[in-house]
Amino acid sequence: MYRRLKDSLEASQIVDKNGYSYFVHPLTDGVPFMEPGILREVLNWMKDVGNFDCDYIVAPESMAIPLAVPLSLELDIPYTVLRKRSYGLPGEVVFQQKTGYADSLMSVNGLKKGDRVVILDDVVSTGGTLDAIIKALRDEVGAVIVDVLVPVNKNCGTDIVLKDTGVTVKTMVSISIVDGKVKAN
Repeated sequence: MYRRLKDSLEASQIVDKNGYSYFVHPLTDGVPFMEPGILREVLNWMKDVGNFDCDYIVAPESMAIPLAVPLSLELDIPYTVLRKRSYGLPGEVVFQQKTGYADSLMSVNGLKKGDRVVILDDVVSTGGTLDAIIKALRDEVGAVIVDVLVPVNKNCGTDIVLKDTGVTVKTMVSISIVDGKVKAN
């Protein structure tokens, strides 16, 4: 099951980012190029397992955008992008996210208390990005998290998110880096 994604993940190159083993894949980085069949496999999985009884699809910049746009069009649900910069709009919520290799500020605009959202992302590894997004949306905006869908789970990142936020993340494929190579389950 999900053979295309698994095979392509296992063919990924690994680069070192300050001691963090980072895999480079079209789904998570946009390079070298995304095969339409892999993207279709991921989108079909999201539609199959996701609960899209929501007001908005939420996509953190940047690699969740190619997932949110086709789902928004097909499901007729508006999407919003969590940006890595502030616009200073009324009601904007700015929060910090920390990953295994970087940390930065992100901003939420246009969402309000009671909005029902589905969060999409490309990969969860340390849980830092999803933890920060869930807490900002739930605790600062007052949005209701309906579902969280992330195709790739690296190093049991979903367990960290569940422990830190109480939110279950649905994933398609789990991976680990073993002897400098991606191993997909």
